[in-house]
Amino acid sequence: MAEASSPSWAQRVRAGRDLASCADVPEAAEALVGLLLDVEDTAVTRQTAEALARVGTVGAIRLIAFAVAEADDNQADWLQTGIHDALVGPDGVPDIAAACGKLALDAEEAVRRGAADISAWTDGTGC
Repeated sequence: MAEASSPSWAQRVRAGRDLASCADVPEAAEALVGLLLDVEDTAVTRQTAEALARVGTVGAIRLIAFAVAEADDNQADWLQTGIHDALVGPDGVPDIAAACGKLALDAEEAVRRGAADISAWTDGTGC
C-alpha cells in the first residue's frame, strides 16, 4: 500500500500490479483508483488498468469503469491502452464482457457510463 503513494513511478506501477488482485478490499480499491488516475505518469495508469483487466473480476473492472468516468481525455486514452494490452496479451483475460454486463446495472451512474465506454473500446474483443 505504501508504494501506491511513492514519488517513484516504478514503485507506483508495482503497487498497481500487486494490489490488482485485492480490488474488492476497500483500502486497496481506493489506492487503485488513485493509481488509475495518476497525474504524474501515464505508465502507472496504463499498467494498473492492464493488471486490473487481467484480474477481470466485476470488482476490478468496476474500478476501471469508475476511473474512466472520472478521467480526462489523456488518462482515458491510457486506460483504454491498458485494457487493450490485457486483451491482446499472450495469457488472455477473464471474460470482461460478463463484468461489463453486470456493471451496466450498477447503482452508480459513473460506473455504468464507464462500463459502456469499456464496452465500446473492446467491442468484438472482450466486451
